[in-house]
Amino acid sequence: MNDLKIVLKEIAKERKDVWYSVLFGFLGGITTAGLFASSGYLISKAALVPPVYTLALMIAFLKVFGLAKAGSRYGERIYSHRATFNILARIRVNFFEKLEPLAPGIFQKFRSGDLLARIVGDVESLQNFFLRVYYPPVVLVLIFLSTMFFTAFYSIWIPLLFLGGLLLTGLILPALFAVRRKKLEEEVREARAALSTDAAEVLYGFRDLKIYQQLDQKEEELRQSAASYVNNQEKTGSQGMLNQSFNQSAGLLVSWGVLAMSVYLAVNGDLDALFLAMLVMLALTVFENATPMALLANHYEDSRHAAQRLNEVTDMKPVEAEEPFQSLDKNTLDIQFKEVSYKFEGESRPVVDSVSFSLPAGSKTAVVGASGSGKSTIFQLILGILRTEDGEIEIGGKNLKHVPSSDIWRHANVVMQENHFFFGTIRDNLLIAGESFSDVELSEALRLTDLNRFELDDPVLEKGENLSGGERQRLAIARAMLKGDRLWLLDEPTSSVDSVTESRVMSALFEKAENGTLLLISHRLTGLEHMDRILVMDHGRLVESGTYQELMEKKGIFYEMKQIEQEVFL
Repeated sequence: MNDLKIVLKEIAKERKDVWYSVLFGFLGGITTAGLFASSGYLISKAALVPPVYTLALMIAFLKVFGLAKAGSRYGERIYSHRATFNILARIRVNFFEKLEPLAPGIFQKFRSGDLLARIVGDVESLQNFFLRVYYPPVVLVLIFLSTMFFTAFYSIWIPLLFLGGLLLTGLILPALFAVRRKKLEEEVREARAALSTDAAEVLYGFRDLKIYQQLDQKEEELRQSAASYVNNQEKTGSQGMLNQSFNQSAGLLVSWGVLAMSVYLAVNGDLDALFLAMLVMLALTVFENATPMALLANHYEDSRHAAQRLNEVTDMKPVEAEEPFQSLDKNTLDIQFKEVSYKFEGESRPVVDSVSFSLPAGSKTAVVGASGSGKSTIFQLILGILRTEDGEIEIGGKNLKHVPSSDIWRHANVVMQENHFFFGTIRDNLLIAGESFSDVELSEALRLTDLNRFELDDPVLEKGENLSGGERQRLAIARAMLKGDRLWLLDEPTSSVDSVTESRVMSALFEKAENGTLLLISHRLTGLEHMDRILVMDHGRLVESGTYQELMEKKGIFYEMKQIEQEVFL
């Protein structure tokens, strides 16, 4: 039950609608039983040719029961479904609120398709907990207790039969069904997650699959995943119908038992035969309420596993600062690394290994090195996207362990290797930097990044699909220029831009960052002559440090990299 705390907590908030659901569910069940029991009694009574006013009175009672049944069922549907929708809405909101701080590190553990299956499928599965597990057993027990109390006036044996039937159809058979169906439900959940994952990969990788002529193979895998999911769903549906049939049969057998007992009592003179039809109709109607119990254990297990899968995500601890929290002073943004190391979860080799350096406020520094040398990890450590206990990182004299990531981002102009662009216009995507910029300022940012051929109202497709790689990078630089804070963090900002355009854009960028602290991550070695300092990374370690001239004179790793670059591009 601990797995379902996420649902139980929300149900407690809807206790008013829960009580109304139970009340109207009970009234609906008991009036249905009263309607059919009265019908049975009316049939028997009519056979004795009573006075007309007696039949008229009984028919009036039937109409009252019919109206009460309809009204009660309507009330039950309104309150139970309103409670369910409110519960699911809050679960979605709470799940997203807990999910958001985990990004982007969460994608190191969960694939996007699997996350989608949890957000959509597993949350939807939780609706069955309230509608099929939580309050229906309470209603069923109340109806049976009321029925047993009523029939006890005729014979003590009849309520005992009802009690036995309740235990059989409401407890024993559902438990047996749950054992048989447990493995099948797990297969359905796994198949749903696999289908979501495969579908996401086909959609995201469609272009690459088409280029490398692997689309047919991936589509076949997707079809197999879909077929497996449908097949498991069909098995689940068939099993559920079979379980309900067994449960109904058990209820029918108990009803036959009530008939046999009633006949026996009538023959011995312990029961007026006038009530035979009434008791049989009452039994048949009451046991209809037990039919859904055949699937109760299955719905419980499905809800428990769905909640468990959600908890696997929300129980992750976000990468966040430690108390006492501190705020950065935007006027003193120097950067200090002191014996900093970092390795990803599950890996033994550190991607950053005992790195120490100091970047004074207002300095311009480049971090270079081969792919996989730890450059981007240093970038993410400064941003607070990754956190480490090995070593200390300080910005403006504040230890980043105590600085919230949001405070770092507030004072930083960031351009990453992959920048997201939203469906809308050029203006919409630039205004992410701040909503107060005028069209003149936005146009100037486009001019500085050599994007002046664009109009502010030009469309931008999802993820910037209608822009080239270089245009996306320059648009990201334009956003950073608009923000205009003192700390500039740039990770391969012009890797897709031609040399001529790169020179113009970087000149404008350096002019904007003249009074700020700038850190440039780059695999290109051109244009670094004017940097105050260059840090050379190799296999996670800082192997060289100095100005461009100092490193060239040293003729170490940087010099060798520069020679190779010149041989390749000249």
